[in-house]
Amino acid sequence: MELKSKIAIVTGASSGIGAEFSKMLVENESTVYGLARSKDKLKKLRNDLGEKFQPVPMDITDADALEKWVASTFDANHQPDALINNAGVMYSANVDETTMDQWHSMINVNLNGIFYLTRLVVPLMKENENVCHIINISSIAGIMGNPTISAYNASKFGVRGFSEALFKELRYDGIKVTCVFPGSIDTDLFEKIDGVENHPNMMKTTDISSTVKFLLETDDNYLINEITMRPLNPKNPDAEE
Repeated sequence: MELKSKIAIVTGASSGIGAEFSKMLVENESTVYGLARSKDKLKKLRNDLGEKFQPVPMDITDADALEKWVASTFDANHQPDALINNAGVMYSANVDETTMDQWHSMINVNLNGIFYLTRLVVPLMKENENVCHIINISSIAGIMGNPTISAYNASKFGVRGFSEALFKELRYDGIKVTCVFPGSIDTDLFEKIDGVENHPNMMKTTDISSTVKFLLETDDNYLINEITMRPLNPKNPDAEE
């Protein structure tokens, strides 16, 4: 895909890798609809990136609001070429200490939100004469389970299964589907996780965005349906031995 003049949707766009995706796309002359709950962060990003970034204050767990926004924004003459399902939340606790609110929040944002938006965007992509691309941001936690993040694991394993089925369902409609499994990234995702601190050996947001740029720019008949990214040395260099 040639990114110039393309239309992209990015969820979780106001911070972290979502903001970096938006920056990368705008720098490559795409128009970006950036969805997030924080109006203030979206406004700041608009000021930083300019008019090609279109801020959309949106809770992706609100299926009705998403449907109204898609219907009022896109039509046969204005179709999305790329969708990056990036929004996510993470809580850490043993299974017997995980609250119902935490479970439902992770399932609703990390999994249901992807379905709510994707089901609305796919018909538009099917009508698009260009090859389109859906990129679902899972996590290394979508490949391997670990103690204290069983709920997060469940949501991210779900993203992998959804992506695998979707890739096989849509490949003959000219729609690529890629599931991305990043390891630890230096973002604010870990703020709610006890005992985990950001450190210099975590991957940078630009590491992820440059990889996503590569995925989007592959030849039309070339698909990488899954990709895993990790720091070579994941240990905190400042931690005591």
